[in-house]
Amino acid sequence: MSSTWSDLDLIARRDELLSTLKGYGRVAVAFSGGVDSTVVAKAAQVALGDEAIAVTAVSDSLAEGELEEAQDLATRIGIRHRVIRTEEFANPSYVQNGTDRCYFCKSELYGRLSGLLGELGVDVIVSGANTDDSGDHRPGMKAAAENRVRHPLQECGLGKTDVRALAKEWDLPTWDKPATPCLSSRVAYGESVTPERVRMIDQAEQWLRGRGLRLLRVRYHKGDMARIEVPLDDLPRLASPEIRAELVPAFRALGFKYVALDLEGFRSGSLNALIPIELLQKPVAIQ
Repeated sequence: MSSTWSDLDLIARRDELLSTLKGYGRVAVAFSGGVDSTVVAKAAQVALGDEAIAVTAVSDSLAEGELEEAQDLATRIGIRHRVIRTEEFANPSYVQNGTDRCYFCKSELYGRLSGLLGELGVDVIVSGANTDDSGDHRPGMKAAAENRVRHPLQECGLGKTDVRALAKEWDLPTWDKPATPCLSSRVAYGESVTPERVRMIDQAEQWLRGRGLRLLRVRYHKGDMARIEVPLDDLPRLASPEIRAELVPAFRALGFKYVALDLEGFRSGSLNALIPIELLQKPVAIQ
């Protein structure tokens, strides 16, 4: 395959990814618009053309603007795109927000995609999971295994750094986009996940982004408390009298009763620290 890329190692990784996708046959990419699924969608389009389709799921847990961004990305990539509605909030097991909440979310997503294989004209569902997703607490991987979802990035041994490098070379605007897990992941385990609460979180995060912050999380805790995580360098700014005087009433207007800054700063998956170690799921074997 001809290329203007100069990094031979990256070219080899790209070509392995394309070859792996070709080996699947026709594919539907579970496409959130994040950097991982965008790279898989791009690779699927290059490898398979019209035999690949990107499918974006819409529900109350999707942050404002994410659907429009996914649609723009699909157009930019040139891949066929389909939007579906998922109803995970109709499942009491999802709403009660146990440590396996993500399993019920992904079961809903992959189950609906599996039921659409014939209609979509594809053979396999593929995800954007990379090798960095193999550890930590990932109950969604169990749902993927039950629905025979393939993970080409993992199968090619590609981690987040590799994915971002591929995205940059493909000139994809998401190459440096911060991870954007669903809004429900911000709700502390054991606190019910409701459309009202995720909307509070979304609006709070939009407020912070409107003040120039890019990497952040607003976590919901018992008693309508917002715990804000930002990089350590941004903490002094949020704690300053002028920002604090705007932030607190703005968050209270959204429905939060208490607002706290996490002095440890931003870190992905911080709510997993609340999970007893015996409940942590063992990693699902990669196919």
